[in-house]
Amino acid sequence: MPKHYRPPGKKKEGNAAKYITRTKAVHYLQVSLSNFRKLCILKGIFPREPKKKVEGNHKTYYHMKDILFLAHEPLLEKFRDIRAHKKKVKKALARKNRDLADRLLNREPTYKLDRLILERYPTFVDALRDLDDCLTMVHLFAALPAVEGERIQVERIHNCRRLSHEWQAYISRTHSLRKTFISVKGIYYQAEVEGQKITWLTPHALQQVLTDDVDFNVMLTFSEFYVALLGFVNFKLYHSINVKYPPILDPRLEALAAELYALCRYISAGSGRLSGDPQAITSVEDGQHEVEKTDTRTEESELRLAQLQHQLSANEPGALMHLMENTDDMDDEDHEKKECRNLFRNLKFFLSREVPRESLLFVIPAFGGVVSWDGNGSPFKESAEDITHQIVDRPTQGHVFLSREYVQPQWVYDCINARIILPTEKYLVGRVPPPHLSPFVDNEAEGYIPEYAETIKRLQAAAKKQVLPMPGVESQDLDDPQTLLVEGIIDRTEANEAAEKKRKLTMLEKQYHDELNMELQGITYSTSLSNKNLQSSAENVKEDTVTTLEESEDLSKVSMSRKKRKLYEAMKIGQERKKEKIKLLKERKKNAEAKISISALNL
Repeated sequence: MPKHYRPPGKKKEGNAAKYITRTKAVHYLQVSLSNFRKLCILKGIFPREPKKKVEGNHKTYYHMKDILFLAHEPLLEKFRDIRAHKKKVKKALARKNRDLADRLLNREPTYKLDRLILERYPTFVDALRDLDDCLTMVHLFAALPAVEGERIQVERIHNCRRLSHEWQAYISRTHSLRKTFISVKGIYYQAEVEGQKITWLTPHALQQVLTDDVDFNVMLTFSEFYVALLGFVNFKLYHSINVKYPPILDPRLEALAAELYALCRYISAGSGRLSGDPQAITSVEDGQHEVEKTDTRTEESELRLAQLQHQLSANEPGALMHLMENTDDMDDEDHEKKECRNLFRNLKFFLSREVPRESLLFVIPAFGGVVSWDGNGSPFKESAEDITHQIVDRPTQGHVFLSREYVQPQWVYDCINARIILPTEKYLVGRVPPPHLSPFVDNEAEGYIPEYAETIKRLQAAAKKQVLPMPGVESQDLDDPQTLLVEGIIDRTEANEAAEKKRKLTMLEKQYHDELNMELQGITYSTSLSNKNLQSSAENVKEDTVTTLEESEDLSKVSMSRKKRKLYEAMKIGQERKKEKIKLLKERKKNAEAKISISALNL
């Protein structure tokens, strides 16, 4: 008998015992494939890749411990109850027993995700670290059209929109926004909440169409979990700033599609006692015990929600506005937060109809500005005399107020990323704005710094009263006293003293290097006095040093293993490609400048 012979029916070992295929897992749990997929999404269980796929490469494998973990999940029993309930309703309708069907529909079994969120995120920091995809998904569903009869429920879209407004109101009130970037996909935001950097993407305010090539069942399962998660996160964040949750909105502003403005007023007041109907409370999703104790749906709120459903368009931007009068300065704020809070301080903005209103109403108050818009419910009108900037995105502006500046929306985002108030000459109405640079890219690490990035860097240094080299001047040239004298930084006496001191230091440094070269060659001090070819010897030493470095590099490659050698060669190839890319960008820049100069001469 072979040594590793195992009789049939005995216990499996190795990968055959550790992993199980999806088909066997579905049969083991006795659920449908859709319920199995939904359960895995809610529990955070994903497929695995075993080293040896026992049953073939074309199958999906799960860890056996994960499947046993799902077998004891209470949600599994709820899914079975829901399936049985649907069968009862179908059977009653088939028998034309409408009364029984209505009674069954009114007693549909439900489930909550409170315990799952506590299992997956034991601490609040864990939830914040996993909030990137959550916010992106919630903002995506908030931008979808809320139309009855579609594959997505209207209530789900309203919940996503409400939660996204609550999140933006908190970020705006606490000045936690750090970066923003407009791309083809949408608008990227990055905020810092309790030391965690959270990045999410919001779609542009365009008409969204539900296509048939997207499986919305999977997305709806993710959104169901993310809605519950974001509800708990907002509850915790609002209580951290001593604000009652859920917020009580002003019904007048709510009817005018100014939910975000109403939220910011509520947060700024610091309490839930605002003027308005106390019945106007937005309901929170199922699964929040704390919210259920304070939030009661009334017939008036349901009627108003039904009215708003037909009154508001799918992409009507929320009127986000931060009132600065009741905000308290925190003594423990760091320098970055103070810088963000005071960026647009004492500036008053007015938004025209054609600009991305919801985004600007979110970012401007987050950096200390006061903003209004063209429409009902706005704090002040366009004719206000104390408006400093008006955001316009059209070729020409008809009526112009001389007391304000008319700029394009990109100016706001570039000022936020640069953390300074940039000059408005390049962003005036009708002009082609400068390139919109991403704050998520490290130009120094990439090896290529765009021209406008250098300009912004100089403006930042000027704002901080630092000295930077002029274009075409290296950084070490700042140490030259003549350069400092020409720039007007020091006077002539100080320049002469600095030049004499620099000359002495240069002589001492040259003498030190000469002695070091002689020590490498083994020349004694007495012999060096009669040596007339110190310069040629130093050059030979440099050549020998370069040769030694090359030989040591070759020896290190020989001593490497094959895997490390391949990795080292791949790194070298990547570095060469980066150099070629930088060279190509510089050539393109040179050609563009040449074309501009030629066109200017022709004119």
